[in-house]
Amino acid sequence: MALARSALVVCMVLVLAGCATQPASYDAHEPPGFLLGLWHGFTIFFSLIGHLFDNSIRIYAFPNSGGWYDFGYFLGVGTLGGASSSAAR
Repeated sequence: MALARSALVVCMVLVLAGCATQPASYDAHEPPGFLLGLWHGFTIFFSLIGHLFDNSIRIYAFPNSGGWYDFGYFLGVGTLGGASSSAAR
């Protein structure tokens, strides 16, 4: 019974994930890079609060330049999150 329920949940998740879409890229000539990723990482909390009230505010740029944007975003979030956790000690 538990296996059937787990299989049903997995199937439901896959069906719902199949409906996910991204907005069209419109052939961006200069997609955001490392520095903008870093900035978006620093401002993630403000972006998240804004996104709750306005769906046009995104917390992650699309389209972006790929790995360098992701790395900057990771550093921005990690710097902000890491600093707050060490200050709590």
